[in-house]
Amino acid sequence: MTDQQRPQDTSENGQRTQRIAYGLGAVKWIFVLALIRLFMGPMTKDLFDNELLPMPTWEWSLCALTPGILVFLCRRPSDWQYLSSELAILKWALRFYLIYGLAFALFQGVWVLWVAVAAGIAGLVAIWKLEQREPSNAY
Repeated sequence: MTDQQRPQDTSENGQRTQRIAYGLGAVKWIFVLALIRLFMGPMTKDLFDNELLPMPTWEWSLCALTPGILVFLCRRPSDWQYLSSELAILKWALRFYLIYGLAFALFQGVWVLWVAVAAGIAGLVAIWKLEQREPSNAY
């Protein structure tokens, strides 16, 4: 009996790659929407002389979880290889969520933003660990 790759395996890998692409697209859209949401509060104050939207709190923490979830789900070597070309946007998103969350958690006393801080740190550490692991899997 020889080991032959079944057509089902190939389609499963294609579906997995497609799901990763959808997840990456979702993370990018959520990051863009989070940035728009961040700047809407000050913009409404400037335009209408009344702050219609307060600064983000719990929704920011929810948005901060998305890149870390994607990194966690794509920790297999084959998935990580596909995701490694898009690490720059993931790192920038995690850093931005971390900086905003830390600043407002410390200076404004918004305690729910500590979730964003923890998510940012956990995501950056996970990326760093997976990048360290990557060369050992290449041999």
